[in-house]
Amino acid sequence: MGCSKNLVDSEVLMGQLKGNGISVIHESKKDDFNIVIVNTCGFIDKAKEESVNTILQFAEAKSKGYIEKLYVTGCLSQRYKDNLEQEIPEVDAYFGTLEMPVLLNKFNADYKHELIGERVLTTSSHYAYLKISEGCNRKCSFCAIPLMRGLHVSRTIEEIVKEAKILAAQGVKELMLIAQELTYYGLDIYKKRRLPDLLDALCEVNGIEWIRLHYAYPAQFPLEILDAISRQPKICHYLDMPLQHASNNVLKAMKRNITQEEIGELIGTIRNKIPDIVIRTTMLVGFGEGEKEFEELLEFVREMKFDRLGAFTYSHEENTSGYKLKDELSEQTKQDRANLLMEVQGEISYEHNSK
Repeated sequence: MGCSKNLVDSEVLMGQLKGNGISVIHESKKDDFNIVIVNTCGFIDKAKEESVNTILQFAEAKSKGYIEKLYVTGCLSQRYKDNLEQEIPEVDAYFGTLEMPVLLNKFNADYKHELIGERVLTTSSHYAYLKISEGCNRKCSFCAIPLMRGLHVSRTIEEIVKEAKILAAQGVKELMLIAQELTYYGLDIYKKRRLPDLLDALCEVNGIEWIRLHYAYPAQFPLEILDAISRQPKICHYLDMPLQHASNNVLKAMKRNITQEEIGELIGTIRNKIPDIVIRTTMLVGFGEGEKEFEELLEFVREMKFDRLGAFTYSHEENTSGYKLKDELSEQTKQDRANLLMEVQGEISYEHNSK
């Protein structure tokens, strides 16, 4: 369940199971399996609901004797393990996001360090996600990801390049670099931002033809990343930068450490440096915003004319710093705003596509 980072975790888990001689299939369409592992998402209400419903589906299958064992791992399990154990006792064991070796022990399997970089790909054969770090040090007030994934931990350049070579040998042509926060890469282990160096190293991997960047944090954005994109023909002129909002009042409440004016200036700099770049962003509606703040968001989107834009509605997440703020908007109002925002983006997309 959930994001591409969770998908990579599932691929790594399957690689470890296969390396221990255990047959494993991703989302099998046949009913010939006797053990199920659900890798959950716990990001927002809709994702949590989907994960819980999936667990319940297989819990019922277990109670009817269709499967023998049911295990649950991932973000929801990390965040709500105690509650889940009480509410859905049919599950044989729950595991957190960093407990893969413990999960493997249930199968009398060892975590094989020699298999690091080996995965069972679930994507189409020509592309793969490549996770360069885990966790996040940002303190956005609406976000529970650090509660589930911990603080930022970068992988070494050597380890990432090794995995890229393994993927290339399997026929992968495009790498989609993912992390909770790409621009922070390297600060923890190298004491400076090293994403441009990592990009240069990945561009040397034979067989890899496209490299695409996902999830870049806008505040203190290191402009040398743009230099790497410009000088390396393998790096797609594409940037996924979740902005979350454009009203200064909301950005301050979100603890995003950036203003609307600074965002506009950054986007202008990016487009001046790489004129044909495609910018994708994500907006969060319903977080402490009034009509005025929402109108500011709409106007900003109309002005910026993003190439791609997604919207999601705020859900009140316990143990985040934003939880103490009142969540006064109804779910219908939040959804109406998300729909209106996407209508505005639809007009922009039509304009882009007409060219």
